[in-house]
Amino acid sequence: MRTDHVAYQRATRIAGIGLLLQLGIGLTLLIYGIVGSDSAYVIGSCYTLPGCLVWATLALVFNQHRLERLEALEFDEIEAAAASGTTIFNSETAEARVASRRLELMHRWLVPAASLLLAALLAYLGWQALIWFGLQDDPNADIVPFSVGGSLGWQLAVSIGLSLISFIFSRFVAGMSQQSAWQNLRGGAGVMVGNALVCLAIAVGIVFQLLQKPAVLEGIAYGFGIFFLAVAGEILLNLILNLYRPRRAGEIPRAAFDSRVLSLLAAPDSIARSVGEAINYQFGFDIASSWGYRLMLRSIAWLLGFGAVVLLGLSTIVVVEPGQQAVILKQGQLHADVHRDGVLFKLPWPLEVAELHDVAMIREISLAGVPKQVRAVNLWGKDEGPDLERRPFIVGASEEATALQSALETLDGGGFMSGGSSVVGGLTSGGGVLGGAVVPAPAASIDGGSAAVTNQFAVVDADVLLRYRIKPDGLLDWLGFCNDTRSRRSPLDMREMALRDLALRETTQSFSTQPLDAVLSPQGDSLVTDLRRRIQRSFDDHHTGVEVVSISVPRLKPPGEESGRFEELSIAVQNSRKLVEQSRQTVNATMASLIGDAGRAAEIVTAIESLRELGRREGTESAAYLSAQVQIEQMLLDSRALTASVISTARARRWELHMEARRNAEEVLGEAAAYSIDPELYRQRAMMQALAEVLPRVRVKYVLGPDPERIRLDLSMQEPDAGLNLSDTVGESLTR
Repeated sequence: MRTDHVAYQRATRIAGIGLLLQLGIGLTLLIYGIVGSDSAYVIGSCYTLPGCLVWATLALVFNQHRLERLEALEFDEIEAAAASGTTIFNSETAEARVASRRLELMHRWLVPAASLLLAALLAYLGWQALIWFGLQDDPNADIVPFSVGGSLGWQLAVSIGLSLISFIFSRFVAGMSQQSAWQNLRGGAGVMVGNALVCLAIAVGIVFQLLQKPAVLEGIAYGFGIFFLAVAGEILLNLILNLYRPRRAGEIPRAAFDSRVLSLLAAPDSIARSVGEAINYQFGFDIASSWGYRLMLRSIAWLLGFGAVVLLGLSTIVVVEPGQQAVILKQGQLHADVHRDGVLFKLPWPLEVAELHDVAMIREISLAGVPKQVRAVNLWGKDEGPDLERRPFIVGASEEATALQSALETLDGGGFMSGGSSVVGGLTSGGGVLGGAVVPAPAASIDGGSAAVTNQFAVVDADVLLRYRIKPDGLLDWLGFCNDTRSRRSPLDMREMALRDLALRETTQSFSTQPLDAVLSPQGDSLVTDLRRRIQRSFDDHHTGVEVVSISVPRLKPPGEESGRFEELSIAVQNSRKLVEQSRQTVNATMASLIGDAGRAAEIVTAIESLRELGRREGTESAAYLSAQVQIEQMLLDSRALTASVISTARARRWELHMEARRNAEEVLGEAAAYSIDPELYRQRAMMQALAEVLPRVRVKYVLGPDPERIRLDLSMQEPDAGLNLSDTVGESLTR
């Protein structure tokens, strides 16, 4: 081909057409993606629109080549005229070739700058796409979620049409690039075949979307970001290699945005030739000319057809493993038959599609958000910190707190603690009753309305785990209950979310009807048993086809800072129980020693209380009172314990005092006759007897007051015997 300005003019025109086509494809994808709310189209346009930079650069470079050829033609004419002597210009200077110098500057600076800018755009857009997909799973991220347009048929037609147009134009441009003057068109062909790949990938994702496989389209859109980064990396690598690649004089440098991989896809026949040459090189002879290779080429269509038939035949056989069940979908409609384990025969794909479901697999759903880690010892006072995603459960107020509040209102006429504290059923809000302990609160901390609510309800922090499986005969109910569409930001699909909401409703209702004490300290497995029964009944009422395997509550505690106060309450309750048990032990021991039987003591105490009431009603002198008193005394005597001993001793002492009094009385009566005969003599004699009884015990004796005439002294002088006179001592003793 003659390389002149006409050839470069044609290349410039093709580059302009490529620019308009690239811009049209990019705007079509972008506008259709925005209007139709299709994220894959918007991400695909992030590759096609930056590709306009390649075609614009090629148009400028080829146009400058055209100008350089025209300039070279003018200088050739000048040289021819100078040789014949018909011109005033007799020499050529390098400075005069302005177009040539501009062309050199374009290849040195414009093309590398455009390549670097394209690589930066693709790298930035690809990285942003990956970051956007990474934030899809974050529920706190304020981003637009991944969406698919509603007109899937039109989207499929547009994608296939744009892909076909891009591939045809890329093949045309790749054919032109075989000429040395147009070799830089390979960069445009690579960009255009990239458009074809992007549109074809979107079409494949839409097909899977029609087959209700939305994850494929999301994966393809995610792969676009990786594809952008890969193309940007190849451009940077080509740019670095071009700096060190040796050049020959007059050679047109290859642009860095000319992708080698995409160029091969733009000319697939070159791939076949390269593969054939590699095979010939490995075997050492021209295997492409052998009869076996030619036979394979002639039979390739039949082989592909046979393989397709085998694959369709295999699609008619489905193996249902133990623990699985299968259903048949025909044109999207569900058949009513459920196939259990074994071999299932059906029509080939896509006439009929078999879906396998593992009905024996036990699934788990957390009803209170992400469960907290359960340690070996969970201390309520050492919480992990606030979690805004967790919602506590409402329960009834504590029975002790409710009883205490009622008692306080009774004592105060219904106005006790109205401005000083508030009962919060085991929890407090600035003060109140904490499991039966009154905690002061500021006067303005709780108004009347909130106090009325907190007096009736409390909250607990609980992790409730629901484990379930599909019933052996409930697969059709399971499939008809809800769809299994999964939102990008949600770890659960729609069916699991519906099951969680049903179970959460029953759990909330069950907790709200039970007091705080019964929830925090359930009796055995009563709490989980009741929850399982209620949730199973709700699932059966909604025909979910689900069997509840178990309900577990690995974590159950008061929320927030109140948990530490509950630990203090638990310690105080244990201490109070210890004190009560010690007091009861003391009472039992005391009653056993006093009465002999602690059970008998309660009966006697009741009789004593009845006696007191009878005394207040009829008086202590009534016959009924005295009869009841005698009966109580007899009951105490029958116990034969310390009380009976005290009563018996008291009775004996009473008789002793009585007999002593009677003895004294009889003695006085016996001496009355002597007194009546001579009172004075009786008094003197009684006085002398008193002195005789008292004086021997006194060391010093003084007699004061009597008349000396009336005193008669009787003295007896005796001398003690020395030594031991046994005979006198014995005789004296016998005398006495």
